[in-house]
Amino acid sequence: MTLRLDDQETEALRARARLEGRSMQEVARQAVREYVERTSRRDLLDQVLDKELPRYAEALQRLGE
Repeated sequence: MTLRLDDQETEALRARARLEGRSMQEVARQAVREYVERTSRRDLLDQVLDKELPRYAEALQRLGE
């Protein structure tokens, strides 16, 4: 896989890597892992809410009144 960044993104990544004393590749790989983990949790939560909220819709509506 080849990751193509524009000049501004490249410089931001370079600065972050330099600040952390790590390679640009290490910083980018960690960012990808964190993104995948975060969005996977959000997708799972969305699935649960889509399934469970309709079951309690009437009770939630009454609580909101």
